[in-house]
Amino acid sequence: MASPAVEARTERRVKYHEADVVVVGAGIFGCAVAYALGKQGRSVLLLEKSIKEPDRIVGELLQPGGIAALRKLGLGSCIEGIDAIPCYGYNVMFHGEPVAIRYPGVDDEGRIVSSSSSSSPKGTPTAAAATADVKQPTGCSFHHGRFIMNLRGACQAQENITVVETEVTGTITGDDANQVLGVKARTTNPETGEKDADYYFGQLTIICDGYNSKFRRQLLSEAPVARSKFYGLELIDAPLPKPGFGHVIIGKAYPVLMYQIGTHETRALIDVPDKLPEASPAAGGVRNYITNCVIPTLPAEVQPCVARALEEGKLRSMPNSWLPPSPQPRVAGVAILGDAMNMRHPLTGGGMTVAFNDVVILSELLDPQRIRDLGDVAAVQAALSALYWRRKNLSIIINVLAQALYTLFAADDRLLRILQNGCFDYFRRGYADEPVCLLGGLIRRPWVLAYHFFSVAFLALWLNALDVMSGWGVLSFLKAPLALIDAVLILWRASVVFLPLLWRELR
Repeated sequence: MASPAVEARTERRVKYHEADVVVVGAGIFGCAVAYALGKQGRSVLLLEKSIKEPDRIVGELLQPGGIAALRKLGLGSCIEGIDAIPCYGYNVMFHGEPVAIRYPGVDDEGRIVSSSSSSSPKGTPTAAAATADVKQPTGCSFHHGRFIMNLRGACQAQENITVVETEVTGTITGDDANQVLGVKARTTNPETGEKDADYYFGQLTIICDGYNSKFRRQLLSEAPVARSKFYGLELIDAPLPKPGFGHVIIGKAYPVLMYQIGTHETRALIDVPDKLPEASPAAGGVRNYITNCVIPTLPAEVQPCVARALEEGKLRSMPNSWLPPSPQPRVAGVAILGDAMNMRHPLTGGGMTVAFNDVVILSELLDPQRIRDLGDVAAVQAALSALYWRRKNLSIIINVLAQALYTLFAADDRLLRILQNGCFDYFRRGYADEPVCLLGGLIRRPWVLAYHFFSVAFLALWLNALDVMSGWGVLSFLKAPLALIDAVLILWRASVVFLPLLWRELR
């Protein structure tokens, strides 16, 4: 039985639409932050346009670091009972040649203590492995809608949260327009079926209404950039080359991702850049591009499943957006977070990991022992500023890695193809443990990412030099100037890919 205080807060939310926190959007970030703050005793209104199960092709792969954050929030059970499939790593297929990259064993501090590859130069467990409590990290993949419904169910069961189905249309500001007091909405009247004007008030309004946010333009200066789309198919009983692994397929077409989202279902995501001639209406459109260019590059065993899904199923798309993080607006009483504030290419499946990590940090910064009253504008804005910097140990890695890897995997010039070949050879030689831990949110040291990116670049220029200087026997040294010129160009191209991304994240 609820205490009188809890009942009073509930009545205040239901009857007067007032709470400590108003959360706009009951998606990945919104549900997690509402639950975290509700657990701390905050009164929360969680607003969502539709509480029906969503049917989307995003948010289906959760990295090990994301699972750890989810459990830290007390929401680990939300991946249970939804036919989620364990993910042990990645199987990268480069022009038909595979290399499996398993998440390596880590200790409680996130240090690698046993390699994922017996062929790795680091293939022998470290001395610490003999005594450390070695954990084998595992991600998971699932139907997005089922996961969301579990998150919403957890919020509905939390006594300090009221979930409301309503369409938020704008913010409510104070007299000087520099303070947000809550939001305006349109709620369906159960008696008339009409949408009536509605208002919800909170000391803090957290806007997390996703990649297509209607509030981003009025609160942030940055706008998302999308230069390609993922077209999604759902394959039935597809015989993946390596079950339990996410598949990244790189061939003559642009990258393709495949991963199981259920016992019988596999998601295929096909990258199609904007204005791709092979996918133009004159060439027969995206379906013709998939049929003629993509399917032939896929493993032979899955080609019939993809062709059948393309013929029988619904082909849906999502923009592959890049939105660098921005500091929070200097407007009291509001924060804009989640995909509304920061996005990266979904190639590496790191979005939910960043989101749950952000919620962990934010809930710590807003803990009632730190900030008793969320009406304390200076304290809340200081917490939001601290979030912007504290999240970077992880977000820099996930964001830069996603954008840089996509640029390499979708290589469209000679220098990028050389770097692409170097990247695959780097994995094939067994240097994938730290890179896959970076991707999985297990290593949070950005300098490690820089080290491996430029190690790939130096390997690429070395392999290219060997290729350039081959074929002339004892006179091959005469080609050395050409190899040297290429080396400079390769390092320049790698720097152009990596350094601007890193600089933007460090701002």
